[in-house]
Amino acid sequence: MSEREPRTIDLQGILDLLPHRYPILLVDRILDFEPKQWIRGLKNISYNEQIFQGHFPSRPVFPGVYIVEAMAQTGGCLLLQDIEDRARKVIYFMGIDGVKFRKPVLPGDQLVMEVKVVQLKGRICKMRGEAFVGGQKVAEAEFMSMLMDLAEGEGR
Repeated sequence: MSEREPRTIDLQGILDLLPHRYPILLVDRILDFEPKQWIRGLKNISYNEQIFQGHFPSRPVFPGVYIVEAMAQTGGCLLLQDIEDRARKVIYFMGIDGVKFRKPVLPGDQLVMEVKVVQLKGRICKMRGEAFVGGQKVAEAEFMSMLMDLAEGEGR
């Protein structure tokens, strides 16, 4: 029995899934996923990112809240895969728990986010995310989110 080919999503595919745009789009590529189960995404951390102008110019560190957001956006790519009329939907955070930051993430790093569905009930999803640089865990968190309909006339 042979291994399956990875399911990848390029930047254009991510833009089709998520409403986020520069400078808050924090996923560059989806490396692989299993529908409704898990997903692995990639964020290239570049010194040219706006956030490094203020965090911190003399010793740039990618903010932890951005790492959590990158994990959540990666999870959002997984959730929105199977949603019809996803242009009329948005996912909102409901809660974030158990956040731990283990190592700083620096310009030049490649941040790999691995997100697993813990529980999926209707419009509410609980996920567990871990972020890695060079195979070493740099952060982890659990988060809950809810899929919401956009109001009439409201667009992405």
